[in-house]
Amino acid sequence: MFISIENAYQYCESVTRKHAKSFYFASKFLPKEKRKPIYALYALCRHIDDEIDKTRIDDEMRASQEVEKWRSELNRLYRQGEISCKNISQNVVFGDSFSQAYTFFDMTRSRLLVLTAWKEVLKRYPIPLSLLLELIKGVLMDTYVKRYDTFQQLYVYCYRVASTVGLMSSEIFGYKDREALFYAEAMGIAMQMTNILRDIGEDALMNRIYLPQEDLKKFGVSEQQIFQNEVNENFIELMKFEIERTREFYKKAEKGIPLLEGDTRFTVLVASRIYAKILDEIEKQNYDVFRRRAHTSLARKIVSLPRIWLESKKLGA
Repeated sequence: MFISIENAYQYCESVTRKHAKSFYFASKFLPKEKRKPIYALYALCRHIDDEIDKTRIDDEMRASQEVEKWRSELNRLYRQGEISCKNISQNVVFGDSFSQAYTFFDMTRSRLLVLTAWKEVLKRYPIPLSLLLELIKGVLMDTYVKRYDTFQQLYVYCYRVASTVGLMSSEIFGYKDREALFYAEAMGIAMQMTNILRDIGEDALMNRIYLPQEDLKKFGVSEQQIFQNEVNENFIELMKFEIERTREFYKKAEKGIPLLEGDTRFTVLVASRIYAKILDEIEKQNYDVFRRRAHTSLARKIVSLPRIWLESKKLGA
């Protein structure tokens, strides 16, 4: 199956445009030569994470096996410079049905597109395999961890599934001091915590509660209350606490933006400010994250650009 590099990058961009609207919006302000590798990074992370998302309708063992195949493919790519589709799916028997055969082909092609783009990215950017393997560990946590006792435990999860992405992105953005990586880690924590707060209701449907048990106890919020989508004063106080903690991570992360190359600072600041606005939306809907998914409209994103642009110019002063 022949895959051109251009087709591979186009596919990665389409995945990013479809599944990460805020991220895609911010990426349009990157220099053209840095957009393609960023799309490849997002598509790779998205495909690995999607294997676990299938557990919502499929068995966890199978999803774990699929993620392990990604690990095998990435090890091969990094160590031997080769891409192989041999391990992509061993569960499909072509004789079973046309739909199964088509599914196999579709999975094979999408994975090859992503890996082809990633192979090209590695020719220019020294992105460590260890970060991708750490990401895979984080993705796999969703198959066996449904609760977190402390914030420190949750921090490990957030680091694996989000900070690793920030660290890999930093290699593409470029930086003038390795201290920038310290702040990239904080940005990942902030964004993943934003996801967690936005998706409390959706996660509860899968019997997942990411908010630390110690915080639930501190504010007198029971798991049953979350499962019943009950918003009371205790829950609101809990949300205020978590939102404030998340905003502190955003503030910390933005201190690292001046350490990035000048042509990427605006993009990172846009991504930070737009994603943080989800917290504003949660507040506007009186912390009810069960009946409406908080999001930032395109109009709000556009309106915020001039002010963010002016701030980004000051960062380089």
